[in-house]
Amino acid sequence: MQLIWFRQDLRIQDHSALWHAAQAGACVAFVAISPQQWALHDDAEIKLNFYLRQLLELKQQLQQLNIPLIVREIALWKDIAPVILDVSKALNIDSIHANIDLGVNELARDQQVQQLLEKNHKSFELYHDRTLFPVGSIRNKSNQPYQVFSAFKKTCYTQLSISLPQCYPEIEAQTKLEPHALFDESIANLKDLYNVSEELQARWPVGEQYALNLLDEFMQHQVEHYEKERDFPNLAGTSQLSAYLTLGIISIRQCLQVLFRPQQGHFHIAQLGQQTWLDELLWREFYQHTLFDFPKVSKHLPFKENTQKIQWRDAPKDLIAWQQGQTGIPIVDAGMRQLSSTGWMHNRVRMVTAMFLSKNLLIDWRLGEQWFMQQLIDGDLAANNGGWQWCASTGMDAVPYFRIFNPISQSQRFDAAGDYIRQWLPELAHLDAKTIHEPYAKNPNLKLDYPQPIVDLKQSRLRALQAFKEI
Repeated sequence: MQLIWFRQDLRIQDHSALWHAAQAGACVAFVAISPQQWALHDDAEIKLNFYLRQLLELKQQLQQLNIPLIVREIALWKDIAPVILDVSKALNIDSIHANIDLGVNELARDQQVQQLLEKNHKSFELYHDRTLFPVGSIRNKSNQPYQVFSAFKKTCYTQLSISLPQCYPEIEAQTKLEPHALFDESIANLKDLYNVSEELQARWPVGEQYALNLLDEFMQHQVEHYEKERDFPNLAGTSQLSAYLTLGIISIRQCLQVLFRPQQGHFHIAQLGQQTWLDELLWREFYQHTLFDFPKVSKHLPFKENTQKIQWRDAPKDLIAWQQGQTGIPIVDAGMRQLSSTGWMHNRVRMVTAMFLSKNLLIDWRLGEQWFMQQLIDGDLAANNGGWQWCASTGMDAVPYFRIFNPISQSQRFDAAGDYIRQWLPELAHLDAKTIHEPYAKNPNLKLDYPQPIVDLKQSRLRALQAFKEI
């Protein structure tokens, strides 16, 4: 008997560990619910509600394959190993199968599980699944991890031109197992652990088929225009797949296969939109590999050691204004309110808001990274950390410290008509397209139910430059 341990991979299609387990014999599925551990990781309530709703879907899918699902609430990961051992003994399990998780805590958890299982003569098989290429396999000529994205991408392109990673075949339903007391659990109330409105749940449907349909829709109607439209937050120019990739409701291999489906699965780039989306998938890949190769980034440490010396401002009022979308900089406030209202923010605006906090407000990027994780439905440690360290100029292949986005210029360029701002800042909806980007610039006495800017953009830019020069 085989035990398949689902983690951040709640699907049955193209699932490395599930496929291998099914080849080895009859399977039972296992999931650990760890509320205290999730809280330590700052996972957002909307993300955890999304996870638990998908878990209910997964149980139904597994039932169709005659695979029972055992769910255990285990507060902390350090307590998981004996539970898995007990389940394995009760069901006479030979091997436990799981896909590799890449964070420091995740790797430590798996090492603990492996040691206990081996002492009890049971095997623990781990598989690469979250990335296109196994972590540790993309190396430079000195056999070292890449620290620059362009070189990493070039090697990935070379590998893809040799062979595109293939999806695993679908598995067939197994013979129904004999009833067991461990199989008689109801998990219908799990999603109620986290209080998320029905409106928000409707905004983020669960299900593998929904995610695959979303992928197909993007490929058929949007990818062609992706390069031109992806930076405009008022347009539906992005795939909206990030939350589904984060929880493994869809696999990265499935994305790649559909991306090159018009080329019959051959690595041939036919259009700029296709290449641009591939590059975004490879940025995700880059940050996943970084998390594995440089574990310090998941320990609240900057990749560039000297940036640990930066004198960040202790400015709690400014931090709260940023969190609540009350900075007086419309594009920043629109993004922060979109985040708090939906659990998601457009990627261009993520960069603008992150750079505003870390440069213009000179507030420690780690406070912003934490806030994003506490709000995002697609909160992924590797991508979130990578994005924040890029914006704060503390990370691998990050933006140079002297390149600081001007949020007003970004707003005028990517939301010229002000439509995105109007959507999220209704108190500015009546302003014209010129005024809406900086309402008080030409009329400081304008009467609005909206704050004056909490910082002077020019002076704060100089302050940030000086802070970086001093290290």
